[in-house]
Amino acid sequence: HRNLSLLALLLLSIHILTSILDTFAPLGLKDAVIPFASSYRPLWVGLGALAFDILLAVALTSMVRRRLGYGAWRAVHWAAYATWPLAVVHGLGTGTDSPQPWLLAITTGCLVAVTSAVAWRISIGWPSHRGVRTAAAWTLGLAPVGLLVFAVVGPLGSNWAARSGTPPSLLAAVRPAAVQQGTSVPIVESDISFPLSATLQGTITQSQVSASGLVEIDLKMTMSGGANGSLDIGLVGQPTPDGGVGLSQSAVAMGPPIQPKLYGGRITSLNGAQIEASVSNAKGETVPLTVSLSIDQATQTVSGTVRSIGSPSGETD
Repeated sequence: HRNLSLLALLLLSIHILTSILDTFAPLGLKDAVIPFASSYRPLWVGLGALAFDILLAVALTSMVRRRLGYGAWRAVHWAAYATWPLAVVHGLGTGTDSPQPWLLAITTGCLVAVTSAVAWRISIGWPSHRGVRTAAAWTLGLAPVGLLVFAVVGPLGSNWAARSGTPPSLLAAVRPAAVQQGTSVPIVESDISFPLSATLQGTITQSQVSASGLVEIDLKMTMSGGANGSLDIGLVGQPTPDGGVGLSQSAVAMGPPIQPKLYGGRITSLNGAQIEASVSNAKGETVPLTVSLSIDQATQTVSGTVRSIGSPSGETD
């Protein structure tokens, strides 16, 4: 029992560490221990943090059980029953792989195993404590139904990424080709010709996205001169002493007026107001961009130029 508990804590620590090291979502150590403080899917990440806190409480009180007293320790230990359902809902709500058949199969297998074990535990000693056991049996029967309803209308439903609280800058990073299988992707003729060279004019907005000080900067710009369309750049990062931002996450969208997100991608290099980016269209054709900007903090406007070295097919001139 002790070894399995320690193994669970070890695996959970690895899960938390890899989630923090993964630069896709702006997650920090505080998001793992302070429930509902995350800027990324706050409710669903918060449920995972709550489950982790309960496990920590169980582990710590077990270490001082003799000093704490059996009654108090057992009361805390009973809270461990809540960690598993919290973790399941956390995984479905937070995980980007939730709709994948392999993950649904694993979740279903775990649900069957745990439900069977709890049913066996309820049956042991029947009919003593009949009221408590009956309530537990009803809960055991209704919980999987509630979980199924949540999965269908939630993670398995449409537009869950946006509904679950994913920051807009991360949503914009998804390429136009990343749509549900079977959905047709309209391909229109672009008003953008390559190699690209155009002037930019637009606005800049900044907002704080987490209690740790991360800020989100959105640049919405129109292209003119050598191309007709728009270029939107979003980035998330920690403010630097020189007034800049250390890049953590980014998203780039570019296209003609009829399809402003014809090309989507991310920043590959950020050096002050000089930005290098890589964007792709629905066909998987990639083109590098070089963006030079001039920002007027007083008016919150931005101007500059954008150019590409080559064509979307990857051929350079």
